[in-house]
Amino acid sequence: MKNIDSLIEKAAELKAEGLVEGQIAEELNISRETVTWLLTHGEKKAGVQGPKDVSVDWSSIGKSSIRLRQVSMALTDMIEECLACTDADVEVVVGIALSGVPLASMVAEELGAELAVYTPTKQRWSTEKGETEFRGIFSTNFSDVCDAECVIIDDIITSGRTLEEAVEELNDHGASTNAIGVLLDKKGIDEIVGVPVCSLLQILRVN
Repeated sequence: MKNIDSLIEKAAELKAEGLVEGQIAEELNISRETVTWLLTHGEKKAGVQGPKDVSVDWSSIGKSSIRLRQVSMALTDMIEECLACTDADVEVVVGIALSGVPLASMVAEELGAELAVYTPTKQRWSTEKGETEFRGIFSTNFSDVCDAECVIIDDIITSGRTLEEAVEELNDHGASTNAIGVLLDKKGIDEIVGVPVCSLLQILRVN
């Protein structure tokens, strides 16, 4: 996205295609609050300021399996270092749908672990329906996470809510979350609910 106008336009296009706000947030790598603002203030009302957020476009990596492999190897290296520091193990790598799954599959291969896929609540969230009707789920087409030693992989941390939710769901399944790996951390944090975060890049606001 080159500017705010193109971001507003893209959000409107995705909405017209039938995506709910949570899916739009995933596609544009922005917070749900930012999506709501883009959709309701697309006309850019005078004096109305948007939320402080950063849109991240990592499609130049995502469209190339070679680049994805290289980035996944770097992320795996950081995760291995983190696990060694805490003397922890990994049996299952959990990819957060949608964008975390390609990375997670490659990290799982590097770690010699199984692959699980978690679809978070935000993928089904919309302002019309609210959140109480939905809950995130683990796909039955991939590995079982019950009582497993796990590592979570996602593309970007925006608010951290999705990863908090995933850790809670893993806890409910008797699993241990030993590390979280992401490409980019927009929040600038070292841990989420006590789980260490490994990020290739961090964005730190100075204003």
